[in-house]
Amino acid sequence: MAIATEAEREEWRAGTVVSPDREQAHFGAGFPPAADLSIDEINPLNPHLFREDRWHDYFARLRREDPVHLNELGSAGRYWSVTKWADVRGVESDDKTFCSAHGITIGPPADTDMPPTTPLDSFITMDAPEHRRQRRTVQPMMAPTNLRNLESLIRERATRVLDSLPEGETFDWVDTVSVELTTLMLATLFDFPLEDRSKLTRWSDLVTTIPSPDGIVETSAQRREEFSDCLPYFERLWEERRANPGNDMISMLVHGEATSHMGAAAHLGNLILLIVGGNDTTRNTMSGSVYALNKYPDQYDKLNANPELIATFVPEIIRWQTPLAYMRRTATADCEIGGRQIRKDEQVLMWYISANRDEEIFGEDADDLDIERHNADRHLSFGYGFHYCLGSRLAELQLRVLWEEILPRFERIEIQAEPQRSLSSFIHGYTHLPVRVTRKQPRRLLD
Repeated sequence: MAIATEAEREEWRAGTVVSPDREQAHFGAGFPPAADLSIDEINPLNPHLFREDRWHDYFARLRREDPVHLNELGSAGRYWSVTKWADVRGVESDDKTFCSAHGITIGPPADTDMPPTTPLDSFITMDAPEHRRQRRTVQPMMAPTNLRNLESLIRERATRVLDSLPEGETFDWVDTVSVELTTLMLATLFDFPLEDRSKLTRWSDLVTTIPSPDGIVETSAQRREEFSDCLPYFERLWEERRANPGNDMISMLVHGEATSHMGAAAHLGNLILLIVGGNDTTRNTMSGSVYALNKYPDQYDKLNANPELIATFVPEIIRWQTPLAYMRRTATADCEIGGRQIRKDEQVLMWYISANRDEEIFGEDADDLDIERHNADRHLSFGYGFHYCLGSRLAELQLRVLWEEILPRFERIEIQAEPQRSLSSFIHGYTHLPVRVTRKQPRRLLD
């Protein structure tokens, strides 16, 4: 449906409400195809583009015609969308010119007194040297030795979940497999009570959701009310680990050199960061892997025929899915990106989801899944530079083990309908994916 009036076009370009989340959602569905808009009318931040999986043509036009693209919202001021691989990596690499301290998602301009949209501090919203100091506190959890120790547990859980799946019945892959496996992993990393592990998923969803009538919460007030038990819960765990430390991330933060002087309230941002990082990204790529192989059945056939291709399938599905669509930086001085003049304090959105489709890097078939893509590991899904994702190796490990256990068990995991997707321009994910499985028949021994 095309935008009919100039007033509607102006609303599309700028919006009129105060909250950036509501402003984005206010645009609503029914937006026109990218080809029907002039280049200045294209705003890839609209979350309905992602819920309806219609973002591809928007970013393709920006990469071709305006790879460093200016938009403006009443609640966020001027902001730039950087959509080419080289430019995204350049911004990510230059932490002096492009800082994280003003937030990693779109929000109020840095030169205003408006409160940030995400008021919780964490080391992802810090710059050097404090970022490195706090990140190092929990980094041992992702050391190669520790990941090797975790692999057997990851495999045992994947085996148990996959063996319990019903055959010949439709079920939700997101909830039954992706959420269950990633939540179990989060509970292990935090030494969180397993019987309460669903709280971790819920808190993660509450932090990243946009309130909407058909969303997981309808209003911001409802979100705040549900989230209110998060801090008291972690404060209790915080005090327990202060007295009895273990090999878990909460204990590391409680006793770390850079963090031991802080309480759970001061560290709630770090705790939420670790929850979201360990939950949304891996679970959405697990779901995306099933969807992608159904969308490209020739690739599914190829993987079934040669399970050794899991090694190249993992980075390719992380590229293809790109579970975090963008990250924000804020310019610390007047500067230039791709020939465009950026002013001090303006927001710069690094669109990983577009950079990972850049034809100059990944070829003209960059929109397709190719499990033998020779340079899939050049994806930017985990970022670049010293903000590179702390849990990247764990995410890769979980995906590898999952598919190492899927292939011997199932002839096919077949989707039964298009997935329901998240209403978010930040989290690129799935809320429901109906599937059926067909198990492989055991081979009979010869008489």
